[in-house]
Amino acid sequence: MILVLKNGVTREKTENLCEFLQKNYGVQTNTIYGSQTTIIGLVGDTSAVGVEAMQMLEEVERVMKVQEPYKRANRKFHPDNTIVRIGDVEIGGDKIVVCAGPCSVESEEQVLGIAEAVKTSGATLFRGGAFKPRTSPYAFQGLKAEGLMYLKRAKAKTGLPVVSEITNASQLELFLEFVDLIQVGARNMQNFELLKELGRISKPILLKRGFANSVDEMLMSAEYIMSGGNSQIILCERGIRTFETSTRNTLDISAVPVLKSRTHLPVVVDPSHAGGAAWLVEPLSKAAVAIGADGLIIEVHNDPKHALSDGNQSLTPEDFDGVMNRLRPVAESIGRYI
Repeated sequence: MILVLKNGVTREKTENLCEFLQKNYGVQTNTIYGSQTTIIGLVGDTSAVGVEAMQMLEEVERVMKVQEPYKRANRKFHPDNTIVRIGDVEIGGDKIVVCAGPCSVESEEQVLGIAEAVKTSGATLFRGGAFKPRTSPYAFQGLKAEGLMYLKRAKAKTGLPVVSEITNASQLELFLEFVDLIQVGARNMQNFELLKELGRISKPILLKRGFANSVDEMLMSAEYIMSGGNSQIILCERGIRTFETSTRNTLDISAVPVLKSRTHLPVVVDPSHAGGAAWLVEPLSKAAVAIGADGLIIEVHNDPKHALSDGNQSLTPEDFDGVMNRLRPVAESIGRYI
């Protein structure tokens, strides 16, 4: 349930109203102060909260019921777009943020070289996998803590905030120390115990859509994190599994505007995992920018043919630079920039 307050209601009266609602109805309140309107969102069991009773309160302009099971992630609950800040980087504004780097951290030299190259080309976040969940138990599983240290050194050298994927709640202490944006991969989108732990921290979370999950299921996973108090979430469309075999996954490009209509959280696209081939990264990136994505996650490797994971979908630093140059006019055509 959402209470839209009348213009001119003071912050003190708003806080008093929240205390009244919490005490008398046992609900949690979340207040959003906009430039013109103040909104109070009621979360929890609102079955005993009558719409007519709420409309009779002198501070309330109107009452809206939220039918969707996700409340905090709902755009009705928070009409203005959320801007997630990672250091000096803002995701969700006019600038389309590009996160680039190798699928797997393989060596310190590799990481430092790629980080410098992608920064020169305009990337503002650096990605790299240290803990790698793989389909095969015999595939490269990552350098783990050593890899996180290399990422931190890359940040020290370039100033780029780093993004890496967490696979288990036991790794959280390491990630709090070494990583600026914690990624939840497709395989863990519904690892609810992990999501609960991430809800208790204040570090931003990049939540990837699962292979076979709906948009609403993705938003419910975001709700798990937000219910713990962490509202700094970026949603990522990375392709879903369909009957089509021409690409690694099927990029659900329509998910971007659908998510934008249902949630206030920023939405980014991973064209590398969606297409699974380097030549597809550019056209999928252009489509994502044109349709309104707030950012891109692009895999870049100095030697894709010998990469320990996902070499087929990785761009060389030179190719990445060309793609970035060709994406800028697309962003400008819709009033944004890279």
